[in-house]
Amino acid sequence: MEGVRRMSLLDAAREVREMAYVPYSRFKVGAAVRGASGAIYRGCNVENVAYPEGTCAEAGAIAAMVAAGETELIEVAVIADSPSPVPPCGGCRQKLAEFGRHDTPVLLATTEGGTLATTVGELLPGRFDAGHMARAE
Repeated sequence: MEGVRRMSLLDAAREVREMAYVPYSRFKVGAAVRGASGAIYRGCNVENVAYPEGTCAEAGAIAAMVAAGETELIEVAVIADSPSPVPPCGGCRQKLAEFGRHDTPVLLATTEGGTLATTVGELLPGRFDAGHMARAE
């Protein structure tokens, strides 16, 4: 059953990747997250001529999840056309850690079938979280 769930999430990421808006880099990325409800939320990268103002695929999928009323993700898939699976950028790792647990599975994939299974905790060891702000008032 777990393999079937991962494939449907990866299929969602693969499908949304084709919608990426990447006129500058031509590097399409698709991401899908599964919320605690079981629903799948998708995102693709969206570039902007003011280059740092683009949005990553992972951030788009998380935003769709939150917009739907969910705040916990239980599984992640990311796919790109690259020689090896592409990990999320640092900012997206922190975003995944905000809504996922240390052991939340993350499947990184290439369009040619390469995969790397990891977790949010492996992608972002020593993450910053709300516990670090316990003394703030």
